[in-house]
Amino acid sequence: MTSPDPATGAVPSDHAGDRVYSCADPVTRRSGLEAAARTARSGNLVVLPTDTVYGIGADAFNAAAVRALLAAKGRGPDMPVPVLVGSWSTIDGLVLAVPPVARTLIEAFWPGGLSLVVEHAPSLRWDLGDSHGTVMLRMPLHPVALDLLRMVGPMAVSSANRSGHPPATAVDQAVEQLGERVDVYLDGGPAPIGVASTVVDVTGPVPRVLREGAVSIDRLREVVGEVEQLSAG
Repeated sequence: MTSPDPATGAVPSDHAGDRVYSCADPVTRRSGLEAAARTARSGNLVVLPTDTVYGIGADAFNAAAVRALLAAKGRGPDMPVPVLVGSWSTIDGLVLAVPPVARTLIEAFWPGGLSLVVEHAPSLRWDLGDSHGTVMLRMPLHPVALDLLRMVGPMAVSSANRSGHPPATAVDQAVEQLGERVDVYLDGGPAPIGVASTVVDVTGPVPRVLREGAVSIDRLREVVGEVEQLSAG
């Protein structure tokens, strides 16, 4: 068995190129999407491009696949995995109730670089980690990601990197870090934004920014007015 790289923890592959599908060509894009959809449905891992950074993804409703995703990143369940969706309407089946402020933010920033923390529907049979009844949702602004999400359904997706290392903004960076832990890599070119999404918790009376990223706090305030910001330190 090949030993992990001591710097990144990745398991190198002499056949990594066989796992990578260029989405610049319509034929290989279609083949890659079909392979990625089959892989996700079978409980294995894929890497997909998004507008912010590359993501490592699994079927959101397959607990074993989500555990494999966390293991691939070298991360524990104390940092639950976000969920990407392929349409606005998908959120209605995933959450307990959609707060009006969440609707406003969705209309303004989806698809795009905004993730929303909401209370998930208690009937959902998933295990994304220690989420305490909440889920982080986002609809990415990337055609390859949206096509895959519409084929598979909601996917648990985290940044494509080993824990403690920079998120991949190109597919070769993801391959270098994750190697054979991932079965299919979709190459959508460099991530257009190249920084992580902004995360806003809408479970309380006032939206609370947990992480500022692709969408600035000033833009959020232009849309919803009052916004709480985590104090530094």
